[in-house]
Amino acid sequence: MFMTASMNAALRQLAEAASLVASATAALAQPDLPAGHAAYFAMLTEHLGQQLTRAQIHAAEAARRTGAHKLDQESLQTISDAGPKPTAQDVDATVGRTTSGRTHFRHTADLLHGWLGIPLSTARDRLVQADCLIAGVNDAGQLTAPWLPELAKQFTDANTDPRLVVAASKKIHAVRNDLGQDHVREAAKTKLQADAVHFIKNEPETARKHLSDLVAEVKSGTREMEALLAEIGFFKVGTRNGLVEYLLRVLPAQAAVIEAFRQQLNNPKTIAGNRDALRELDSELTGEPASQWDDVSSMPDWARADATQSEEAGDGELLSSTAEEPDEQPAGQVNNEPTAEPAARTPRLEQMDAPWENLSPERRHLIGFMALLLIDRTGSGGSPGKQPGLATPQVSIIIDYEKMVERGKDFEVTSSGLALSVGETRAALCNAGVYPLVLNGKSLPLDLGRTQRLYSKAQGRAIRAAYRGCSYPGCSMPAERCELDHLDAWEKGGNTDLCSSDLGCPVHHIERHCGLFHAVKIPGCRPMVLLSQELDPEQRLRVNTFFLTPDEALEANALADSMTRLWRAGKLDVEIVDP
Repeated sequence: MFMTASMNAALRQLAEAASLVASATAALAQPDLPAGHAAYFAMLTEHLGQQLTRAQIHAAEAARRTGAHKLDQESLQTISDAGPKPTAQDVDATVGRTTSGRTHFRHTADLLHGWLGIPLSTARDRLVQADCLIAGVNDAGQLTAPWLPELAKQFTDANTDPRLVVAASKKIHAVRNDLGQDHVREAAKTKLQADAVHFIKNEPETARKHLSDLVAEVKSGTREMEALLAEIGFFKVGTRNGLVEYLLRVLPAQAAVIEAFRQQLNNPKTIAGNRDALRELDSELTGEPASQWDDVSSMPDWARADATQSEEAGDGELLSSTAEEPDEQPAGQVNNEPTAEPAARTPRLEQMDAPWENLSPERRHLIGFMALLLIDRTGSGGSPGKQPGLATPQVSIIIDYEKMVERGKDFEVTSSGLALSVGETRAALCNAGVYPLVLNGKSLPLDLGRTQRLYSKAQGRAIRAAYRGCSYPGCSMPAERCELDHLDAWEKGGNTDLCSSDLGCPVHHIERHCGLFHAVKIPGCRPMVLLSQELDPEQRLRVNTFFLTPDEALEANALADSMTRLWRAGKLDVEIVDP
């Protein structure tokens, strides 16, 4: 009983602390704040940040240890209702009740992400840090000792900045597969911890830099295959300056295949290096005549290193675009200006004979790579040289007719949410198989008919093209990995019509049928989602905008807000779909 009372008091103190911080910040943000008070404000805030770092990781560990992700809907609602200024009775009621049935969240990271809005990567990091600094959990659900016991001691030391300890644990955990096996791994881990503790205690100002160097030293040796396999992959980095960036990490043996292909692309006598065919493909992909760089001064910075290399070596010389990491440059040296080679090494456009040579080497390599992806490997065409076995990638492009007429731009987008230019769209339409799909103004695919219990291929293509991914707000599962969902249950007499269809990933499809959230059917509009009250106290209609462009997301949110207002005013006939 005493323990429960102390826990309740601690929770009320946390709630009061949050309120006090907010009010103090508002008061100290005044323009007439004295300089000394501003410095004291900054110092106290840093101390508070240290305490919050500890609290966040302890909270994540406590949520995992207690199975908080299994709390039932009523318990989550009670906790949400308690809010930032709870009474003693409110705190008493937040003890909660877990259930063995289907719950909103599959695991602790899902709870932190889906309920508290913490980025999923951050939630996972906190749980890893809890493993390292507080306690781990084995396969039987039992607590184990922290993975980094020496750093765990520093984490509890009130005189040590926990943020440095957390950073050290994260870096050491990241190279866990590089430390060897069994006793070798333990010895290496112990040494890394000892070195990290030394820097944290004695040189906190430069501790992060030294920790990075320690990790770099570990990775500089011969790496185990387990460590290499953990980091290889084909990653989408994001969109920058109008271009979509990808990162490719491969094993040396795989790199040898890629480099051999690059050699062939540099040799016009090979099939891969066929200049006329690749030049034609370049125009087909871009929809515009190929642009050129006249000289070094017109090139972007990242291309200048390779552009100054001679390509006269033929297929025996490979181009490289390696760049030094910032930490590897001499201290105080800034290298922002490229070093130009003599003019003879960089011939101008009019001095080149072959049209294909007008393109940068990097662009030629990209076109060659795209040629591999676009080869018809289905064998359906029966053309010589085409190999059966691998499917050709299928890309859906959605064109908004009204936007095309009104604006003449920003009317085309792929089903994965990538905006295309007019030229790119025109080129795609000239070379692709076209499946007409009509959408109304609210992104609802028009019905293609009902003939069977399961959706037809044409219906499935229409639904996936229109909705692009899972309907649950924030879910990142793309359409091709989602399941078609009957909002009008077939076993209850429902139809297999597009107007009553939706997409759900395997997890959220089941959760909808378990009643953890509801789909909402709106006449003439795509289905929306109504979350349970403990997840969305405002009870707004929502649309998943993960796969939409920013403009589309703004329009979708505006439509959802409009529908919500009409629904609350009793001016909209909606159907909240039963599980």
